[in-house]
Amino acid sequence: MEEVLVGDVVVVRPGEKVPVDGEIVEGSSAVDESMVTGESLPVEKKVGDEVIGATINKTGAFRFRATKVGKDTALANIIRMVQDAQGSKVPVQRIVDVVSGYFTPSVAILAILGFMVWYTFGPEPRLAFGLIVAVTTLIIACPCALGMATPMSLTTGVGLGALNGILIRGGEALQTAQGLETIVLDKTGTITHGKPVLTDVVVSSDVDENTVLRLAGGVEKSSEHPLAAAIVEGATDRGITLPDAENFNAIPGHGIESRIEGHVLLLGNLKLMRDRKIAIDRLMTEASTLADNGKTPMYVAIDGKPAGIVAVADTVKEDSKEAIGALQKMGLEVVMITGDNERTAKAIGRHVGIERVLSEVLPQDKAFNVQKLQLEGKKVAMVGDGINDAPALAQADVGFAIGTGTDVAIAASDITLIKGSLRGVVLAVQISRATMRNVYQNLVGAFIYNILGLPIALGVLYPFFGVLLSPLLAAIAMSFSSVTVITNANRLKRWKPQSV
Repeated sequence: MEEVLVGDVVVVRPGEKVPVDGEIVEGSSAVDESMVTGESLPVEKKVGDEVIGATINKTGAFRFRATKVGKDTALANIIRMVQDAQGSKVPVQRIVDVVSGYFTPSVAILAILGFMVWYTFGPEPRLAFGLIVAVTTLIIACPCALGMATPMSLTTGVGLGALNGILIRGGEALQTAQGLETIVLDKTGTITHGKPVLTDVVVSSDVDENTVLRLAGGVEKSSEHPLAAAIVEGATDRGITLPDAENFNAIPGHGIESRIEGHVLLLGNLKLMRDRKIAIDRLMTEASTLADNGKTPMYVAIDGKPAGIVAVADTVKEDSKEAIGALQKMGLEVVMITGDNERTAKAIGRHVGIERVLSEVLPQDKAFNVQKLQLEGKKVAMVGDGINDAPALAQADVGFAIGTGTDVAIAASDITLIKGSLRGVVLAVQISRATMRNVYQNLVGAFIYNILGLPIALGVLYPFFGVLLSPLLAAIAMSFSSVTVITNANRLKRWKPQSV
């Protein structure tokens, strides 16, 4: 592992541990990523997929090219972020530190006053009684439980997040997440997969679907456009063998003209069809419906006659709609922000149940839109995955980065979702609320203990019941309060997420 360099090709056999992060170049397998992502089932991996260092290869053998080694690997980042979070202080902890700063000298003064009162007015032996009261007061009021209340819960909460594939950078983010009111979601790569795929093929009555897709895919093999790759991949996935185009002419802003299998094929937008006088009136209604659903329709004409439409779209992730619904049930307002046109953005918004959609937003304006929401008096979180989301992630009260996104976005965020799913946002808010609830329980318990313990230690019960607390019992009680705080914090380990 120490000898692997970036770019090296490494062989991993069944049962072996993946040494560093990389990308598979040969072979396939199922990899157990539970220690990093929390995913209980092994994940199928093939050529082109990423593997994470320290995960376990289960079935087949494969070769992968190392992309990150040493301190740059996902595991090293997890360790570093958890350590940083465990050493950080949430705002409530700073308040506790201030209170403890006053509490400790106050207790010392009370111990001295208690000694003086008992030495002056107490029964014989007054010196012994005075010393017992002073020592007992100092012991029972030791602010151990108070000091441990927040860090213990925080450490457990951060670990709980890591077990669920959520990396929380600091305690402040953990506390702020519980009070969020608005979640802003980037569309591409966050709500959607961020990769266009073939979704629909509509054909005229005199042409079959496979012919349209075969000829369109054969022509698009020569194109480097992302939408072309989606058509080629969609045709290949359907088992269609694609022919080679005889010539290829890209028409900027319009589409493609090509000759294939003896046919002249046009593939492009409405402008191309009108320029070539293709009668596509019967297809326009279908194209409009597809566009209203957030898809990009492309007309196909063969030998001057309308043949059909192929539609491509950046599809919504399988669990996005469910996760957004869960966030709304938790009382959070969900907003979508995107640079896409209004028609596509609203179609995606309708599909996933988001009413407030901010469309045609330039990358540099995303942070400004987050700030506008904050000026409405709301606690705002931003969820994104791209370099263009980084300023907005930094501007938000809490920034969530999709772990499958860019390093810049991850660096600018407060919380990283390793799995790349919006379920992680739901879990992060739930964990934050559970953790802070646990913190407040610990603080209340510690304060009540000290408030009740001090009068008893000072001997208030002695005139009425003849009871004076001994230093030994005070030490046991003080230890018990610390154990109570630790036990309550460890209850978080048994926390189970609500249905998402």
